[in-house]
Amino acid sequence: MTTRGAHDTGPVAEAFAADADARALSRVGVIDVGSNSVRLVVFDGAARSPAYFFNEKVLCGLGRGMAQTGRLNPEGSVRALAALRRFALLAEGMGLTALEAVATAALREAEDGPAFTAQVRDETGLDLRVIDGREEARLSGQGVLLGWPGAEGLVCDIGGSSMELAVISGGEVGARVTSALGPFRLQGIAGGQKGVRKHVRAILDGLKAEVGGGHQRLYLVGGSWRALARLDMERRGYPLTVLHEYAMTPKSIRKTVDWVARSDLKALKSRTGISAERIALVPLAGVVLREVLKVFRPRAVHISAYGLREGLLYEQMPAEVRQRDPLIEACRFAEAAAARMPGFGARLFDFVRPLFHGVPQQRLRLMRAACLLHDVSWRAHPDYRAAACFDNATRANLGGLDHKGRVFLGLALMHRYSNAKSVMARMAPLQGLLSDDERAQAEVLGKAMRFGAMFSIAGPETAGRLKHYPKKGVLELVLQPSTEALLGEVAQARFAALAGALKAQTVVRVGRGTTPRRAPDGSPPTEP
Repeated sequence: MTTRGAHDTGPVAEAFAADADARALSRVGVIDVGSNSVRLVVFDGAARSPAYFFNEKVLCGLGRGMAQTGRLNPEGSVRALAALRRFALLAEGMGLTALEAVATAALREAEDGPAFTAQVRDETGLDLRVIDGREEARLSGQGVLLGWPGAEGLVCDIGGSSMELAVISGGEVGARVTSALGPFRLQGIAGGQKGVRKHVRAILDGLKAEVGGGHQRLYLVGGSWRALARLDMERRGYPLTVLHEYAMTPKSIRKTVDWVARSDLKALKSRTGISAERIALVPLAGVVLREVLKVFRPRAVHISAYGLREGLLYEQMPAEVRQRDPLIEACRFAEAAAARMPGFGARLFDFVRPLFHGVPQQRLRLMRAACLLHDVSWRAHPDYRAAACFDNATRANLGGLDHKGRVFLGLALMHRYSNAKSVMARMAPLQGLLSDDERAQAEVLGKAMRFGAMFSIAGPETAGRLKHYPKKGVLELVLQPSTEALLGEVAQARFAALAGALKAQTVVRVGRGTTPRRAPDGSPPTEP
């Protein structure tokens, strides 16, 4: 069932389809057989920011007990084989023309791994490709790069039976190593936690010699790390439970590891929804992470929801596609699929941009994204549209967007649809992630989009131009003689609301060099 081609940039680089254009049009699938979980993911095309068309995992625990027996867990093997039978049928039912199936530490290390691989082939038709640890590290690094094109630092991917490290810099994966530091492998270490710490530290010192130190950022990949991050959110009372790009400090991680060690895991499972199989591995994973922090001393730690599976997809992307911004690509796709007038968002951004002189490029990027998304929720009920926009932006499956960016985007889109007073209270905890200035800027952007979106359906930038004079407290709208009638009563009210957010007086001009007419809010014209 695996589709192969001539494109080959690594040991598992067989193309999902014959060429890049075909890959972009096809749904591509990845089956990942790990030491703890078996998963099928189907991406909706090999675009720069692919959608997850299908995503299912089964926590089989193939590697549980392997450190003692050298063999796959018998119960886990039965469950994994059942899952793979299902996944093969699902892939066939979805009409996938491209399916890549890979296996990692458990199957490459177990003495009965080859026999299991052969059984899978015979019973399902799936050709499992067992990859080595360095290749696993490389693919995980590429997965992080899919979500963070400019990521620089050290990727740490923990599975049930192994842990990989990979250096990422300049859009490439550099030095990479593998180790036997997965929780299943550590369960048999003698000497309790002290013995485990000593064992982990000795291995990490050797890994550091291969990948180097001085990495300012640590990117965590893997279910145990994600579970630990979810527990960190719970301990802190953090208001947004989206794990991707969740940022932690080493100090916070140490507090959470200690908190978990003295807590009832069943109670934590109930509070967070983490599975019993996963949360059972968290204490050992916490011991490993504490030692990783001691050895590598990163300043910032980030959670990546993207890893090996996304790395396989990234593998197939032409260099030109890799350079694109995943957030902007996702927003363009959403606009094309759901907006009433695809393409309007770029014109709206051109119209509102004069209001934001001197804004850093990263903030302008979020503003561009907001303009692209400004109309994708138009089918929602008007009474709930503003809240739906906020929820969609803050919880969407988007790469290249940190948590503050999510809230800024959601707040701007909320203001685009209403004055938002009715929903502000419910959103207050999330808005606390932004400064007062950031919240004010999001409101200005939302009201600017609200005005521009209805001012001219053909495109606001062709009907008029906005000019903002912050020092003089003036917001000016320059109309074309042929478009003066577009500034009707409702448009005037929205223009006035925008000026209110800017704490500015409104001025309207028709053409160049004409006498200002009275402002829509009734105030006398003011010469800027």
